[in-house]
Amino acid sequence: MPSDLNTKRIVKSFHGIKEVTKDPEFQKEMVVYLKSLHNYDTLIEINTRFAFGENAFDGMMRRILWHCLTRSMGEEVTIGSNVGFKHIDTFEIGSKVFIGSQTYIQGRHDGRCIIGNHVWIGPQSYFDARDMIIEDYVGWGPGAKILGSSHTGLPIEIPIISTDLEIDTVHIEPWADIGVNAVILPGITVGKGSIVGAGSIVTKNVPPFAIVAGIPAKFLRWRDGYSPKNGEK
Repeated sequence: MPSDLNTKRIVKSFHGIKEVTKDPEFQKEMVVYLKSLHNYDTLIEINTRFAFGENAFDGMMRRILWHCLTRSMGEEVTIGSNVGFKHIDTFEIGSKVFIGSQTYIQGRHDGRCIIGNHVWIGPQSYFDARDMIIEDYVGWGPGAKILGSSHTGLPIEIPIISTDLEIDTVHIEPWADIGVNAVILPGITVGKGSIVGAGSIVTKNVPPFAIVAGIPAKFLRWRDGYSPKNGEK
């Protein structure tokens, strides 16, 4: 047995540095063909046939069908197995996006769900995407969640679940990194290049290039190499 048990090492990033490769032309032709043949509901039904498979063909068909169903979608998007959604027609997805298996994205018929370029989303994540913006090069840890709405709880004479729903924009700025099982609450902006620690519950806006963690999440320090501007804290 080796005496040195320290196996810490640094390796090159994979998803974050790869250039976007254009989807094959036949896939784009397939999108046009399927949309000419089928309405939205039928395309949803067809998608379920390929939603759970792990092989390359199922993955390709998910990509083709999401191109048919979303408001817009870029090149080289990977959709894992058993990814669920609601109101997918409101989704705007960039290029080189990875969506891990068993993720669920819940949009709204009049909502806004934007996922930028080079975003990596870990498995089993959840997005209340009634009004959500995730910008470019965001890393999203497995199991992390966005909550974009809450019940008002008023009037108090009726069950909370029966009260009106308040929707508030959640905005994740570019380069941010969200830790495993973190929760972002309604109305929160997570600043550019910031880090949210694993398991944190974010109840206040996070400044750019800050590191926050805890329940509720609190400021720990600035990222190495960042010089805060005057008055920034």
